[in-house]
Parts: sequence; C-alpha cells; structure tokens
Amino acid sequence: MSIPTRAAVVESGGAPFTLADVELDEPGPGEAVVRMVATGLCHTDLGVASGGLPFPLPGVLGHEGAGVVEAVGPAVTGVAPGDHVVLSFTSCGACRNCDGGHPAYCATWLPLNLIGGRRADGSATISRDGETLGGHFFGQSSFAERALVDERSLVKVDPEVPLTSIAPLGCGVQTGVGAVWNVLKPETGSTIVVLGAGAVGLSAVMAAALTPATTIVAVDRVAERLALARELGATHVVHAGDEDLGEALAAITGGQGADGVVETTGNVGVLRQGVDALGARGTLVVVGAPPFGTEVALDVNGLLGGKRVVGLTLGDAETQSFIPALVRLVKEGRLPLHRLVSTYAFADIDQAVRDMGAGKAIKPVLTF
Repeated sequence: MSIPTRAAVVESGGAPFTLADVELDEPGPGEAVVRMVATGLCHTDLGVASGGLPFPLPGVLGHEGAGVVEAVGPAVTGVAPGDHVVLSFTSCGACRNCDGGHPAYCATWLPLNLIGGRRADGSATISRDGETLGGHFFGQSSFAERALVDERSLVKVDPEVPLTSIAPLGCGVQTGVGAVWNVLKPETGSTIVVLGAGAVGLSAVMAAALTPATTIVAVDRVAERLALARELGATHVVHAGDEDLGEALAAITGGQGADGVVETTGNVGVLRQGVDALGARGTLVVVGAPPFGTEVALDVNGLLGGKRVVGLTLGDAETQSFIPALVRLVKEGRLPLHRLVSTYAFADIDQAVRDMGAGKAIKPVLTF
C-alpha cells in the first residue's frame, strides 16, 4: 500500500519547487520510511533542478535529510521505528570500494544517487496520480514530509542532538570536513588554504582548526564570509576581489607554498591558481564541480615537485562512523555548525533557494 505525503516537486529543468501531494511506495527490503524533521538545501539540488544533470523530471530532490524512522521494510537491522537518523548518500555495499571503506566511490554511485531517479532494480519510489516521478535522490529524496530511504543512506544518531542542527552533515559538511581529515591529513605546522567560504569551505575551515595545522587561510570575495571564517578558525583571510591570490598566498606562506588546498568554488581559474599556490609535495583537493566536460589547463612542469591534484566525493567518508563523530562534535560545541545555518519552513523552499542564490544564506535548512 502506498504512503501519502507532501513533497516539493520540480516539474522540469529551470522550474521552481512546487508543493504537491505524492505517494511513496511501501518500504521494500533494506528500506525505511522516515518522517522528516529537517533537510538542508545544497547547490547540487539547485544544479539538478536547473536541468544541469540528466535526472528524470518531474522529480523530488533533497539529500541532506534528518528525521525519525516510522517504519522499516524486510531485512532492515540497523535502525528501528523511533530512531533519530541523518540521511546521506547510498551505495551498493558489495563492490571493492564499498568493501574497502570507501562507499563514496561505489561502482554504482552515479545511478544510485545522482542521475538514476529509481532504485537499483529500476522501480520507482515516488508517484503522483498514478504517474511515476524521479526519486531515490541520494537514496532519500528528502524534500518531502516523509521519505522512503535506503538503509545504507541512514545513520542512527544521538537523539539528544536537535535534528535541525545536524541535517547538513549528510553532504556539504562531511564533504568539507572529509577533504581535510580524510585527504589532506594535516601534519604539525601545516598550511591549509580553503578556496571559497560557502558551507563546504567553512566546514573545511572548522575541520582544519581541529588539526595540527597552524596556518589556515580562507579565500572568498564576500567580506562577511571572511569575517565568519576568522571566527571559525581561519588564521588568515584573502579577499579575492581586492588582492592578487598568488601574491597574497606567497606572502602568507613565506614563499614556501601551501601544504594543502581545498577548492570548493567550481571555478577552473581558481583551481589553477590553487595548484600554482601549492608547495612541494602539496595536495589540492577538488570539491567544487563545474559543468560536465569542463577542463582545466595545468603547467605540467609545475607538478613535478610532487604536487598532487585529487578529486573528492562526499569527503571520502564512511558515513556510519564519520557522521556520528561529527554529531558528537556539534553536541560538544567543537563544530559550531549553527553559525552556517538559516532555517526556513518547508513551504518557503523557494525563498530559501533565492536567498542561497543571492548569498544571503550559507546553508539553508528546511524544517517540517
């Protein structure tokens, strides 16, 4: 029997989010129904809604959900009704990368999370008036009052922590934190540069402040975000609209270059500047995603000093251990995620989209 709920539907590429009555399929093996309490709004949602990715529309997006389990399907063992959960990406659980603790690089990651719109077997999870909709976004499609969620997307969390405060952990925050902790792994005295002070970049700044790195540089064009970056742990800031990035970073690092750079802007010109700013054996982590097919020119000889350029998906995090650790840091005040969050009622999703696009909100979180 289908489960009625209310969802924000995107009818076609470029169309706004509109609230509509939809039906969820009943939970199958390895699935659960979650009553949503909050869900973050991410640039990936906006990119798909604009028609920039081949996700089937009309459809329901949303991939930073947090809520309470209402019902579970057959063979679900990790959660039970009443559990508080954060929703993240899904994965097959059986390929080499999943077995090796790297589910963000699952062999079936793209169709299961980003572009398929269906379960792995091709069946739909959401319909409206008898017509199927694109769903199963990141195994959750959490822009709805209730979501049908893959068990592998579910992370059981401490019920004492307000779900509204931790919804963004499922994507943006774990991406920024994972870039620092799981890839750069700063050593004592390291210099870390974060290009872009949005939600992902500021998460990287907070993560770097919890490591032995002693120089943490935030770069952006918005003075208010740079001021916030300082409050969250940046030791230096560079206003990219007023200063030459290469000269500023050379001055900060004494000409030695950065040990690690996190590139969150998706601008290939900024990416190139970041690679050029690396010191010997430095690593740049590519997080920001420009349109498919985008290329960047690099000075090959400049790479011969041991520089590395590494792409990253979702922080290369193993969510069942990583997200609970982040929840504990939020609870203890050591990861002040609330400084990034602006809350909106679910019905005001389009206002949240506008505020995010205008730079008025760093991390909008919809509440139900």
